[in-house]
Amino acid sequence: MAFSLDIGTWDLACQFNNTDHHTELNGTDRLIVRRGQAFTINLYLNSGSYQPGYSQLHITAETGPQPEEQYGTRAVFGLSNEINDTCWSAAVSSPPGDTVCLSVCAAPDAPIGRYVLTLDERIQFDFILLFNPWCPRDVVYMDSEEKLAEYVLAQDGIIFRGDAEYPVPLAWYFGQFEEGILDACFRILDMNPKHRRNPGKDCSGRRNVIYVTRVLSAMINSNDRDYGVLEGCWKDTFDGGVSPMSWRGSVQILRTWNSTSCLPVRYGQCWVFAAVGCTVSRALGIPCRVVTNYYSAHDTNSNLVIERYLNEKGEIESSTRDMIWNYHCWVESWMTRPDLPPGFDGWQASDPTPQEKSEGVFCCGPVPVRAIKEGELTLKYDAPFVFAEVNADLVYTLKYNDGSTRKIVNDQKVGQKISTKSVGRDAREDITHLYKYPEGSAEERQVFEKANHQNKLLQQKGNPGLHITIKLSMGIRKGCDFDVFAIVSNNTEENKKCRLVFASRAVSYNGIVGRECGFKDLLNVELAPGGGEKVPLRLNYSKYCNNLMEDNLIRLGALLIDSSTKEAVMAMRDIVLDDPEIKIRILGEPKEKRKLAAELTLQNPLPEPLQGCCFTIEGANLTGGSSITEKLESPIEPGQEAKVKIYFTPTQSGLRKLVVDFDSDKLGHVRGYKNVIIGK
Repeated sequence: MAFSLDIGTWDLACQFNNTDHHTELNGTDRLIVRRGQAFTINLYLNSGSYQPGYSQLHITAETGPQPEEQYGTRAVFGLSNEINDTCWSAAVSSPPGDTVCLSVCAAPDAPIGRYVLTLDERIQFDFILLFNPWCPRDVVYMDSEEKLAEYVLAQDGIIFRGDAEYPVPLAWYFGQFEEGILDACFRILDMNPKHRRNPGKDCSGRRNVIYVTRVLSAMINSNDRDYGVLEGCWKDTFDGGVSPMSWRGSVQILRTWNSTSCLPVRYGQCWVFAAVGCTVSRALGIPCRVVTNYYSAHDTNSNLVIERYLNEKGEIESSTRDMIWNYHCWVESWMTRPDLPPGFDGWQASDPTPQEKSEGVFCCGPVPVRAIKEGELTLKYDAPFVFAEVNADLVYTLKYNDGSTRKIVNDQKVGQKISTKSVGRDAREDITHLYKYPEGSAEERQVFEKANHQNKLLQQKGNPGLHITIKLSMGIRKGCDFDVFAIVSNNTEENKKCRLVFASRAVSYNGIVGRECGFKDLLNVELAPGGGEKVPLRLNYSKYCNNLMEDNLIRLGALLIDSSTKEAVMAMRDIVLDDPEIKIRILGEPKEKRKLAAELTLQNPLPEPLQGCCFTIEGANLTGGSSITEKLESPIEPGQEAKVKIYFTPTQSGLRKLVVDFDSDKLGHVRGYKNVIIGK
């Protein structure tokens, strides 16, 4: 004879369960668990005791506004002898008595989200269910504790910016476990248009990490006027918002969005979109990393060719939306792809920066990184666009004043030094080999054939008689005057008379060219057979200081034209102007809940005073989930030091990054960080 249990009170054991499920950093005031792994709740009986084989329990688990069994959003189950981790199940793990230890396990493919668990139709409690990369049956399973620590649990990281020749690390505070962030992440899912159109179907879709990743790629940007998180801005001024350079992490962005009725936060650029996407993915339990592609192509007409026309002064005539970005950041998420042929599990690229529409919406991916490498452009989603970002061909054409045109020989390559932070270290990991075969290899040729990349297939490795490269002097810092050099050589057996145009202009990271910073046009450069020349171009601070954009980049272009044959060769190179270093000293013994001071120092490298100076610090479990700012009252004269002490109290032990920003009228945002080990 079966009988039900007379349950009086219960305890969700949040501290124990959340720690066991790697969610304790979200707090232990509510139950947050992962699918495919049991959690335990204690039931205290008013009367009687639990009798194996006789005591019964009717359990339902429901998520979303229209829970239905056929859509996986409702599960009904009873007690089993032991937990079955392939489906929703429950078992008692305590001996007979008046306290019942009830273990419950969610199916490893259950939808993530907010759940209500009902026992015997009278006792109800809430819990949150997340993806489980620790569970071998979950599609996001990752079998390395070091990688899980980096790609799921790390609340800070490094994003690479700058230039292919000079990658610049930027510390970022992801903060996926800070207060309110998980709720903001579920709100992003709830605000997405698919949910608003059909909430039952959308909640059912949350079983599928491919679906969730695609929704996130659309919802981190707001281009579809869909209550997305960030608005992009790639202009010189950021009216009505703040510069993308001013964000130190994702927490402030997500909190602002969540507290202002889901109005898009202004403004983001690619690394901000990618970083927020990474925060949300990690919060939901999807292993995720930010990657940077240097010389990234934005191919709008899908012909795998980026065409540029130059006039005789070396000026680019812009008639196309196709662009080459100095770098572009997107995210990779780890999952299996049961919807595709075998061989495409693992890292999947998706891109929340709004560039082109996919299925009518500004989103991109997820696409297997392996599919890009193999040129499998029919595999979902958006493989052709990502393939072009790392493989498009750059074609420069010279338009002479008389209207005739000539193809310019240049060796600039798209898709270089694809980078991400190393696991457990701050060093750059080069992952170009995951996206491309070695240049010139037989495999590369096969991929281009498969992808019908005609331009690359038809390329002849010609050996032009004239050659040109650009060399930089050492230690190019903002505030100093410096020289750059065009090195020209004649590899033919005859005298050459040439014209050399050597130009420098400020440029933004997404390839928009600004004002001139220095220019030389030499009409009579004479080169003897086998001879060469080193031509300097002086860049003066007084000229470039007001022309620089926030990215601190100057683009150098050198064009060498053979006066007799009209053949042309060119070289292009970008300079990253180094910001001064922020010196960071931690005063006091770093321990949990003990006040510390960060002593921050920066020397003014400019020949003019800095006004409106302030330092800001922020860091996961270091600054209470918000930023702390200290303003300097007086200007900082040339060569003088700006120095402040900012106090903060860490809340968790472990390795953390203190992210530091210095802002002023002339230098813009200067960034630094310090790794701090907080003791217990």
